[in-house]
Amino acid sequence: MSRTVNNLLGLAVLSYLTERPMHPYQLNRTLKDRDAARTFKLSYGALYGVVGQLAEAGLIRASGTGQRGRLPKHTVYELTDTGRAEMRAWLAELLSEPRYEYPAFAAALSLVVVLPPGEVADLLRTRLGRVASAAAEIRDQRDATVATGVPPLFLIEDDYRIALLDAEASFITTFLGKIEDPENGWSGPWQAYHASQDPGQAGNQADTPGGTTGADQ
Repeated sequence: MSRTVNNLLGLAVLSYLTERPMHPYQLNRTLKDRDAARTFKLSYGALYGVVGQLAEAGLIRASGTGQRGRLPKHTVYELTDTGRAEMRAWLAELLSEPRYEYPAFAAALSLVVVLPPGEVADLLRTRLGRVASAAAEIRDQRDATVATGVPPLFLIEDDYRIALLDAEASFITTFLGKIEDPENGWSGPWQAYHASQDPGQAGNQADTPGGTTGADQ
């Protein structure tokens, strides 16, 4: 549905203001402390702009001023009733309605046939290693945070990221198997495509494992 403020950082601001009124510096610090940069495109400039949009839309309002150290005074904002209702509706929509987000990896897979299968296999192995490292890093951070007494519920987005990375690793492993198995029938069409694009390379690719694009899976 169409919203006055569409930046998901705005939803974070509305949600954090349910805890207490805050000025933009406090919001920025809270977002960083909770590692929100993994979830939202976070910068102080972007946050300040979103705060202005929320205020203009009547979703938050100024409730006073605050100051931290030698920093200039900041306007302190609180959530309005309209903002609370918007936050609940927005969050309910995101939780209940799947949204296609045009992932870059899917775009690359749709075009993968233009690279030789051997090169694709090497690239996928590199990605697989990085995916495994990212999943392990998130697991370690999540477990360390839970060990300090933070309820796992407050880290559920980390469980989601890990699940996505694990699913991607499984997909890549399966795809690599299809590329490198000469009996599965994928090598012929892939090699034939490259031979048709550059007949001089046909002989060079005779022993190269084959595969397919994401569209043929």
